[in-house]
Amino acid sequence: MAKRCQLTNKKPMYGNNVSHANNKTRRRFLPNLHRQRFYLPSEDRWVRLTLSARAIKTISKKGIEAVIKDLRAKGEKV
Repeated sequence: MAKRCQLTNKKPMYGNNVSHANNKTRRRFLPNLHRQRFYLPSEDRWVRLTLSARAIKTISKKGIEAVIKDLRAKGEKV
């Protein structure tokens, strides 16, 4: 599974672990992703999406139908 949100395209960021002695080693900041199912009443089927917490809030606000329409307009296969 790719660590990328299907709606917001959030992906891992890179940075440093910094010790008390100011030694720096590379690390990754992973997005808060969840694999969640949504029901599409217009198509009478379930859709499984990998979403960030921010994207789940967006779906709660706009609705799943509007979000799926936007994803398809971007060329994402749903």
